[in-house]
Amino acid sequence: MNPLRHISKSNKSCRVLLFSFLILLLWMIPPVHGKNRDESRILKSSYKVRPVKTTKKHSTQLAGDHNCTVYSSDAKKKPDESIQDVAYSEGFRKYLSSKSAIIMDAHSGQILYAHNPDRPGQPASTIKIITGLIAINSLQDADIVRPSRKAARQPRSKIYLNPQKNYAVDDLINAVLLASANDASVALAEKVAGSECSFAKLMTSKARSLGATNTVCKTATGLTASGQQSTARDLATLFNKAMQNREFAERIGRTKIRTRYGQFLYNHNKALWRVDGAVGGKTGYTQAARQTYVGKFSRGNTELIVALMGSETMWKDVSRLVEYGFKKERQLSAMNNGALPSTASPEGALAFSSVPTRFNSNSLQILTGTKKQPSL
Repeated sequence: MNPLRHISKSNKSCRVLLFSFLILLLWMIPPVHGKNRDESRILKSSYKVRPVKTTKKHSTQLAGDHNCTVYSSDAKKKPDESIQDVAYSEGFRKYLSSKSAIIMDAHSGQILYAHNPDRPGQPASTIKIITGLIAINSLQDADIVRPSRKAARQPRSKIYLNPQKNYAVDDLINAVLLASANDASVALAEKVAGSECSFAKLMTSKARSLGATNTVCKTATGLTASGQQSTARDLATLFNKAMQNREFAERIGRTKIRTRYGQFLYNHNKALWRVDGAVGGKTGYTQAARQTYVGKFSRGNTELIVALMGSETMWKDVSRLVEYGFKKERQLSAMNNGALPSTASPEGALAFSSVPTRFNSNSLQILTGTKKQPSL
């Protein structure tokens, strides 16, 4: 046999064996896989793809309300998305801290919103609207009042009446309605009825005559007293009727006034220079009542009465109730004309606010009011 031919056959057999071994090796080694989100098998690529950048969602409080949370990334796209579907009652309720509240159309008396409107509670200084109204109807501006020691000893808020001095009724009424003065309230009560107790009975009778059937007065000041009570519905009814008295409306709508004896009185109702359309209102606070408020607001042909009791964040509640009331009025007006407004959801729910805004403690969002804040 030719030795060269034998070597050639051997090389050929080696190549066949080597090739077969490589095929077997490739077949035995499994391919490298990865898993996608759908748990399907995919080959891992060596091509580096830039990862999609995701924005971390940070919890953001809506309008300073700790009970409602939206996400900042969502808010940038649709600022109103989280509140577009706020319902007329139950949905809107969670935005308020007050135990009871009501929004009333001042012209028709229609209730636009209410929760626990007939819940009785201490009214605090909001009851002074009856004190002021009775004094306006019973006394002349130039009448003179010498306050008793009981009147002068009333707790704050007060204007520090001196029992040794005389005061004009005009100044005392302004002190009651603007500065919520307890000493002036008792002084006027004693001037009209002889005693605060007798005057309180007149107040209850006056309240009933104006349609406030669940109001009982025990003091001229609204300071906490056993048996004294009112409701959000009654406060709205009383204030709506009181604002029909031209003198009452003129007095309570002032931001400040100077008395005959040179003292400046500043209105406690900050809504006058902070809320668009504020006409007049009365604030109140005691430990038992918490924060209370009743006021009138006007925009265009719409006039609203807003009242609340038992609030912990009164100015936030007032602002939200006012905006809600006017938006609901616009919606109802559009519905009466046969069309839903653009701000309404398909279910007819009302968007209660515009872009969420943080509120500082005990302060209102500054809107486009026309009255200037008085210099303190």
